[in-house]
Amino acid sequence: MKSNRDIVKGIALDLGFSYCGISKADFLEEEGDHLETWLKRGYQGKMSYLERHFDKRLDPRKLVPGAQSVISLLYNYAPQKDETDQTPYKIARYAYGKDYHFVIKDKLAEFMNRMRAGIGKIEGRAFVDSAPVHERAWASKSGLGWVGKNTLLINKDSGSYFFLAELIIDLKLEADGPIKDYCGTCTRCIDACPTDAISEPYVVDGSRCISYLTIELKDEIPTEFSDKMEGWAFGCDICQQVCPWNRFSTPHNEPQFAPQGWEELSKTAWEEMTEVVFGNVFKKSPINRTKFKGLQRNISFIQTAEG
Repeated sequence: MKSNRDIVKGIALDLGFSYCGISKADFLEEEGDHLETWLKRGYQGKMSYLERHFDKRLDPRKLVPGAQSVISLLYNYAPQKDETDQTPYKIARYAYGKDYHFVIKDKLAEFMNRMRAGIGKIEGRAFVDSAPVHERAWASKSGLGWVGKNTLLINKDSGSYFFLAELIIDLKLEADGPIKDYCGTCTRCIDACPTDAISEPYVVDGSRCISYLTIELKDEIPTEFSDKMEGWAFGCDICQQVCPWNRFSTPHNEPQFAPQGWEELSKTAWEEMTEVVFGNVFKKSPINRTKFKGLQRNISFIQTAEG
């Protein structure tokens, strides 16, 4: 007879998740100290939402009363074809296709249904980058990888091109353990970052990150970054592209993550895009997050830098 743990891991595999790890729902004490220091340094930039719900970020029992277990899941988004050097303006790989929130939320809802069918009554909540959950900490705690010097979760067998998701439930499950850090003496991500956002190993100054500047920041991009964007119009993959562990990444099998037409746009089409065209090309895309005006701002900033 299968254990509840085996049932959970079997459901994850069946729904297309690459990895599944389990942790005891408990207080993240060490991460709390790191987060407090990071916030005090102002590395969150204008992302004021990171300052809220501090306790909930560290204790899943405050998000889900009676929580016993955190199920961490990785969903591969490494593309079939890298478009980075094929398009006039660069888009982060995670944003190539349909917004991952839509894709993975549906899978998490099905996950909960299947657990209830296979195990019995279970209460809990599903999360995919949508609530104050310390995702990388939980994934690391459950042995799905380690948090690298670029602060991303790195899996020893498959690299870092993954979406992270969690199910916080009131069912007690046998927990997995963490694995060691395999970054070693490598500093490729630190050396490659054009804005010096990785201020020290394992610490990212979010206010200097190209992903922050092109997505989260709603004001004008500071001129100090004018010669450092390297063509990125939405997000950035540099610290992942240079990571040696990503030589083990393999293309995803999710049709919804395939590019949906933007990769064929000419430089002129990007620069003269109207709001109507933006709405059609990036329908249900993560790029909607920066909105039409945000993308316009990013492209204009890159153009100015190119002279």
